[in-house]
Amino acid sequence: MRHNKKFNHLGRKKAHRDAMLANMTISLIMHKRINTTVAKAKALRIFAEPIINRAKKDDMANRRLVFSYLQNKEAVKELFGVVADKIAERNGGYTRILKTGNRLGDNAETCFIELVDFNEAMLKDKAEKKAPKTRRSRSKKAAPAAEAPAETAE
Repeated sequence: MRHNKKFNHLGRKKAHRDAMLANMTISLIMHKRINTTVAKAKALRIFAEPIINRAKKDDMANRRLVFSYLQNKEAVKELFGVVADKIAERNGGYTRILKTGNRLGDNAETCFIELVDFNEAMLKDKAEKKAPKTRRSRSKKAAPAAEAPAETAE
């Protein structure tokens, strides 16, 4: 029976799966956005977010722990440098999955997975939406407008 076994094996053995997820995490950190299938993206989110969370506290223990997973010096530098500055105030949810449709060859669901704080288009939309909204009242604006033509007629 499959009780309490939620991990997606992705049709690979453990060593292959760990290597693939580590390589995808390196690509995500370096390029800030990658294109993949939805199943791999969901597995990558589970793998990458705890690693990204380690970058909030920049000390030797966290750097060594992240390097043990990734095995890439440039990715660790990027993670603890540029990425850590952007995610410092965020409490989780460092990645976003945007579905892009099905792949032509095998009809697999594809998507983008990206780091949330690095998408300039969505950040601009969020900044525009933060403008304060004013409530309109018909009674206040309608009353002076109705009185003005009445006064000029008399």
